[in-house]
Amino acid sequence: MYKKYSILSFTKLFVVITFLLLSFNSCKMLNSSEMFKTKKSYKYADFSNEKKEYVIRPYDKLDLEIYTNNGFRLIDNNNKVTKQQIKTYYVVESDGKVKVPTLGRINLQGFTIRQAEDTLEAQYKLFYNKPFVLLNVVNRRVLVFNDGSNKAQVLTFENENFSLIEALAKAGGISDFSKSYKIKLLRGNLNNPQIFLFNIRSIKDMQNANFTLQANDIIYVESRPKYASRILAEISPYLSLLSTGILIYGLLK
Repeated sequence: MYKKYSILSFTKLFVVITFLLLSFNSCKMLNSSEMFKTKKSYKYADFSNEKKEYVIRPYDKLDLEIYTNNGFRLIDNNNKVTKQQIKTYYVVESDGKVKVPTLGRINLQGFTIRQAEDTLEAQYKLFYNKPFVLLNVVNRRVLVFNDGSNKAQVLTFENENFSLIEALAKAGGISDFSKSYKIKLLRGNLNNPQIFLFNIRSIKDMQNANFTLQANDIIYVESRPKYASRILAEISPYLSLLSTGILIYGLLK
C-alpha cells in the first residue's frame, strides 16, 4: 500500500509540474506559427475602394515592345528590326516614373495596362509614325500562406485580372483545417498595410472572392488550432520521463 501511494504521489507531483510548464506562456506555445494577427476591433479595408483592373505601381518590372505603323515594324534605338536587341525590362522607380527609350522618365504609376499603352503611344507619336505599344508587367506575383503558415507558395499571375479565388485554387484550395471564413489579404507597405478580410464560406459572400490581386499581395488563410495534437506533442517527452521515473522507482523499491 505504501508503495502504491508513493508512486501515485510522485505521478501527481510530476503532472502538476508538467501542467505548470505547459501553462507558462501557453498561448504563444500552442499558436507559435500564427502570422498576421490583428485585434478583434481592427478595421479592415473597404472592398468598394478596390480597383478591378491591375494598376502599375512602384518596383513593377515592365516588358515594353514598340512598333511603328500600327504594329507593322518593330523598332529599337538604332531603328533595327531585330526584336532580340530591345528585349529589355524597365523598372518603375519609387516615385512612379519609369525610364523608357526616347521619352526618358515618364510617370506610369496608377495607370492600368491599357492606359499606360495609350499614354506611351501618344508620346511616341512625336517621334514615330503610328506607334503601337505592347506593355506587360513581368514580376507580378503573390504569396499564399495556406492552412496558416504550414504551407506557402509564390504564385505568378496567370492573367491581367488574376483574382483571389484563382490564387487559392492554384495554391491547392482550402484544407480541412483552414478557415474559409477568415482569409486575410495584405497589400502595400508592411509597416502600414491595407488588410482585407474575406469570407468565402457561403455563396452570398463569394462576390468578394473575385477580388483582383496586385503584385506582392500576401494571402493568409487562417487555420483552426490543433490543440490536442500540439499538447500531445509537447507533453510526450514528459510522459516518457514520467514512465521511466516510475519504472526506476519500482525497481529500486
